[in-house]
Amino acid sequence: MSIIIEPIITEKMTDKAEKLNQFGFIVDKKTNKIEIKKAVEKLYNVQVESVNTMIYGGKRKNRNTKSGLIKGRTNSFKKAIVTLVDGETIDFYSNI
Repeated sequence: MSIIIEPIITEKMTDKAEKLNQFGFIVDKKTNKIEIKKAVEKLYNVQVESVNTMIYGGKRKNRNTKSGLIKGRTNSFKKAIVTLVDGETIDFYSNI
């Protein structure tokens, strides 16, 4: 089971990384803060100060097509905001 699914790379998260030293990840729903902290420290070789988590429920979506209205739902996911110790940073673009 993979704890960290993917990093969140948006304008808002990039701004948080520069100003507050916080990085966002989409994580497995069943993991807790301690497991997320250990996974980030192991994967990126950094020291984590704190972890905040939030669960987003899927939204209902409707689409109009030729054959009629299609109703569906977006996926729900868990997001973790990881604050690193001062002086530490994560470079997501180094592996490209």
